[in-house]
Amino acid sequence: MNVQTTRQRIHHILEVAQPDDRFGRAVDLALISLISLNVLSVIIESMPGINPALSPWFDGFENFSVLVFTIEYLLRVWSSIEAREDGTRHPVVNRLRYMLSPLALIDLIVIAPFYLSFMFSIDLRMLRVLRLLRVFKLTRYSSSMAMLLTVMKDESRAIGAAMFVLMLLVIITASLTYLFEHTAQPEAFSSIPAAMWWAIITMTTVGYGDIVPITVLGKIMGAIISVIGIGMVALPAGLLASGFSNELHRRKREFTDVVENALQDGKLTDQEKRTLAHLQESLGIRPEDAREIVETEIRISGDRIAACPHCGRPLRVHDRAENKIEGIIEDED
Repeated sequence: MNVQTTRQRIHHILEVAQPDDRFGRAVDLALISLISLNVLSVIIESMPGINPALSPWFDGFENFSVLVFTIEYLLRVWSSIEAREDGTRHPVVNRLRYMLSPLALIDLIVIAPFYLSFMFSIDLRMLRVLRLLRVFKLTRYSSSMAMLLTVMKDESRAIGAAMFVLMLLVIITASLTYLFEHTAQPEAFSSIPAAMWWAIITMTTVGYGDIVPITVLGKIMGAIISVIGIGMVALPAGLLASGFSNELHRRKREFTDVVENALQDGKLTDQEKRTLAHLQESLGIRPEDAREIVETEIRISGDRIAACPHCGRPLRVHDRAENKIEGIIEDED
């Protein structure tokens, strides 16, 4: 096996493992399990009643995990040039582009503190907290989390505008409340930043009650910001919900387009079935929704080419295509 073939195989195992690739699935499962155990280990280590005799075991597991994550990171960087679909595989540019991607930066951050501790004096408490960042590595294996990141990226302008308005409201409200309450409560409202804490807690309807306005104007300001905050704080949530709905419709449309192309000849090959199964999983579409899309396209395909153009006899495309499509979701069960 030459170097390029080996690199392609590693890239497919780590990045684009197919549903029928058992070894790739096993690698994904092993990495997911290791990440989950790392997060659990950090949580358990923070408990005060842990037996000190277990420390060597935790240290050994940490060293083993860092070794595995380091090898994984290096292999991902080495094989990243295979991700270019346009055929341009510049070794340096493509690898640098991958190293600056969000997931690659997360991979680097979770292993960097271990090596930096040998060169610099690092607070162990900070090191433990940074180790918890390994949980973000799980986003690589979650289509739902990938969808969330996509929605946040697509709605970033709208969410940014909403957050900007929220920030203005907090600053204005905190400034006015400081003006009204500073004389009556010099300790609670000692400065505008201190009043901003009260404004944020009030606007989000949390209301801890540690700081409460006592003047008439301060109470009026608190009532106003409470009412306005209900709608303003809910605005980003509404944007995310709308973004999720739009993204899901877009993914279903993408899946539908692929099914339409696959059914142009009235049947599905085994390769097309595997492609649809992998696409359904990678897009995060429910098997029920995928089955409904496929069945709908089968009926449309049957109506479109239901008769032979030469003799006019029915081709029964619907029955043949339906028999072919049944295995797509069943193969994944």
